[in-house]
Amino acid sequence: ILSLFTAQLQPNWPQGVYFLPEGFGTAIVVIHQLPAIPETLWLRLLGRGGTRERAIDELTRLSPNAPLKSASLNLLYNLSRNLEALSKKTQEDREFIMRLAPLYQQDREQAVQEGLKRGLQQGIQQGRQQGEAYLLLRQLQRRFGEIPQNLQENIRNLPVESLEDLGLALLDFDTLTDLDNWLHP
Repeated sequence: ILSLFTAQLQPNWPQGVYFLPEGFGTAIVVIHQLPAIPETLWLRLLGRGGTRERAIDELTRLSPNAPLKSASLNLLYNLSRNLEALSKKTQEDREFIMRLAPLYQQDREQAVQEGLKRGLQQGIQQGRQQGEAYLLLRQLQRRFGEIPQNLQENIRNLPVESLEDLGLALLDFDTLTDLDNWLHP
């Protein structure tokens, strides 16, 4: 498969890239001649036969967290969806679609798991922050009576570390003015 590229894209072209005369500003890329390096992976995935198979194997071996893997799988999934829409598919196209389906599914499952993990961590942090704020507000109310709404909101918006500091500092407060001064230095 031949692809055309403008010569200005990359100064150090690998093997498999052949330039037309300078005035054309164009190069021909022979995908099956490209070296097996990360920079050429995407083009090699667009190749045919053994070139594509080796590139898919290379993609499969990449770390699940490799940005190139996820980005490539998303693009390849879109390509496979376009191939599926064709009324006439070659046997190679059908095999390509079948080979990509489990890779893409695995990538999506990992993304969901990472999202759940991040969401859980964020939920724990938010719950801790709300619990600390609630406890401090109860202690302040017990000590000083009704706390003005603006001070309550200021306390609810503090990060956990500041709430912990406030928990220690409130032992030295004599009035709500001390609290206000602590919140607004």
